[in-house]
Amino acid sequence: MTFIFSYFKKRRYLHRISVINKSLEIHQDLLKRRAIPVQMEASTLVSIGPDIYQRDQRMIPEAAQAWREMVRSAANDDIELQAVSAFRSIDYQAGIVSRKLEKGEDVEDILRVSAAPGYSEHHTGRAIDITAPGFAVLEEEFEKSAAFQWLTSHAGEFGFSMSFPRDNPHGVAYEPWHWAWKIR
Repeated sequence: MTFIFSYFKKRRYLHRISVINKSLEIHQDLLKRRAIPVQMEASTLVSIGPDIYQRDQRMIPEAAQAWREMVRSAANDDIELQAVSAFRSIDYQAGIVSRKLEKGEDVEDILRVSAAPGYSEHHTGRAIDITAPGFAVLEEEFEKSAAFQWLTSHAGEFGFSMSFPRDNPHGVAYEPWHWAWKIR
């Protein structure tokens, strides 16, 4: 019975993201070329505290615990990791894409820097965008920070990895700030 429920839940989810992406004129062929898997939206989330804008951020419980442990460990090494954005709903992601389209941006250019609704790791509650004091938010310059160097050396110990390195096979822009917790 659980399998049947999961099957129909996933079908409804896939239909929902298909409808949203069609409304944004994001065609299936473009999504296939990106080869990014569909990301299921998390249903159980817990607070990880405020981000740099004082908005409460949430992750799935296991990722939230790993994030807190990683932040503490970094702090022990005099490194401050700051949250920029964690969980994002499909509707929130659709709003990001929609606003960029309204500004006249090309959909292919948008998808180089923002995932299509239903395809963002942020939907899973496992991804987090990170910055450090003194660095521009969501900019490549983050790679020059001590925080990035620390993450490169230690994030794996906590189950986190950078999702979009340079020249990644998905054609997504390099995102040294985007890290995702992988289920161990």
